[in-house]
Amino acid sequence: MRGYTECMRSFVSMFSFVLVVIIALAAFMLVAPKVQAAPFGGQASTVIPCYNQVIWAMLGPPIGGPHIWSAGTVTYLNGPPRHAGQWILGLNGAPYFCIVEIQPLIVFAGKHITMMGSSQ
Repeated sequence: MRGYTECMRSFVSMFSFVLVVIIALAAFMLVAPKVQAAPFGGQASTVIPCYNQVIWAMLGPPIGGPHIWSAGTVTYLNGPPRHAGQWILGLNGAPYFCIVEIQPLIVFAGKHITMMGSSQ
């Protein structure tokens, strides 16, 4: 028969293990990045190729703003943004950057395009 001290030791070690697992999961949930993609779309008013092999495009309504195409973008039908006037529709993700000029350093920011299709 186990004594009171042995039972308490096993209970404390089990409780400690469960507490450590709960704290580890909570810490992971706080630190883990949230992966999201938001829809966007509009007519390109400005399209600028960049030094870091990306393309910066300013889109108009309905859901516009600065967006950045990269080689990692899943691109459908008519390819990446090429000129002003194209209609672009897709999903965007994390903020990204475009190096427009090296000297003086000019950097444009925008949302990275994860998936898109465009008109001709």
